[in-house]
Amino acid sequence: MKETILKVNGMVCGGCENRVKNALNQLEGISKVEADYNTGIVKVTSSENVKKEQMEEIIEDIGFEVEKEGYV
Repeated sequence: MKETILKVNGMVCGGCENRVKNALNQLEGISKVEADYNTGIVKVTSSENVKKEQMEEIIEDIGFEVEKEGYV
């Protein structure tokens, strides 16, 4: 298992957190998602074969922006 931390812009409420969590949980290999709209941090626990780029694409497809610089 690995943990990926993403910085997501545009989350402004708990509903936004839930949209991000629900979208990421659709991806096979995701075991846990934590999202905090106050900080914009999304922590994803997944199997090794889930790529960060896949997670970013899913988040961007539902209308949020993922910062690409400075995050693991």
